Amino acid sequence: MADDIKTTRLELIETRSKIKLAEKGHNLLKQKRDVLVLEFFKIMKEAQDLRSSLNDQISKAFSSLAMAQAYHGIIEVENISMSTKKAPGVLVESKNVMGVQIPNITGEYVAKTIQERGYSLQGSSAKIDEASSSFEKSLEVIIKLAETENALKKLIKEIEKTKRRVNALDYVMIPNLKSTEKYIVLRLEEMEREQFISLKTIKAKLEQEHT
Repeated sequence: MADDIKTTRLELIETRSKIKLAEKGHNLLKQKRDVLVLEFFKIMKEAQDLRSSLNDQISKAFSSLAMAQAYHGIIEVENISMSTKKAPGVLVESKNVMGVQIPNITGEYVAKTIQERGYSLQGSSAKIDEASSSFEKSLEVIIKLAETENALKKLIKEIEKTKRRVNALDYVMIPNLKSTEKYIVLRLEEMEREQFISLKTIKAKLEQEHT
């Protein structure tokens, strides 16, 4: 390695410039990692709350479905469900968090009117309305949970990648650059001493020749 290093003042200046740039990049990457970690734990807490909320909401939805089936009969409830319109679509957008595209999912999954659901007032009842509303709320939580789960996957991947870059700078690049700087400084000092001794020797010989 030492044989490949140019022991010149220009090389020393360039090496010191590289060290400053690497240290600046190191600090920026650490800041990015810290922000991503904070965002990760924030979203993870949100995901935990959503999972709990989903369990409660799903339980309510199936309870309301059971009530509707008990009131109308399973076949009648199935017939009403077949008359409903197709499931609404979703819109997937994104927001930027330190260079990471976090998904933002929205859709027409809010509570609908009876007309929007597609079944008629005749043959249905408040039991059907309650079951429909409960499952619509469940869908809302499911989509929001999907958004947070996807965000967590993207964040953990970016955190790991950033962590590897920080470690590479911390334990490989910066130490190597500082080692190179130290080697160049030592070689330049050694060359200066050799030059000084050489000049001193030449001066001494010249003085002897003139005496």
